[in-house]
Amino acid sequence: MGVYNVHERVLPVPPADVGRLVDGLSGSADPLWPHGDWPPMVLDGPLARGARGGHGPVRYTVAAYVPGQWVRFTFSGPRGFHGFHEYTVHPLDGDRALLRHTLAMRVRGAARFTWPLAYRAFHDAVLEDSLDRAERACTGTVARPSRWSTYVRLLRRFAR
Repeated sequence: MGVYNVHERVLPVPPADVGRLVDGLSGSADPLWPHGDWPPMVLDGPLARGARGGHGPVRYTVAAYVPGQWVRFTFSGPRGFHGFHEYTVHPLDGDRALLRHTLAMRVRGAARFTWPLAYRAFHDAVLEDSLDRAERACTGTVARPSRWSTYVRLLRRFAR
């Protein structure tokens, strides 16, 4: 089964400001990943090509990194996840940028069931939380904060 999932947010700041958020991923003061409510993104070294890590049961390697613009992670787990996820910064004009997260993968084996039953809901929730963090970091507030669905809250309860 193929999966293509995109989350994005227009931020009212120059692209370089948004790029600094991407550059801070997995750092000690990571401004983008919602590590308070979700497992933190941890890498075995600084954000750079070849760094390995993940968040919770999701494992990956940094496949490509262009500071301030783009980082791509290729999956190494869970079993059955074959593809990548990435953050990209797209300039809209001098004062605005689009921050996009894209997940593109094929799922095989048991992942054909675990992706639609659990991982997809968790993924959507954590990515919207991440974009809320980006907006808050850039503006000091979030115009329309994301909310976890009843299903996500139920899954989180079972996951504990």
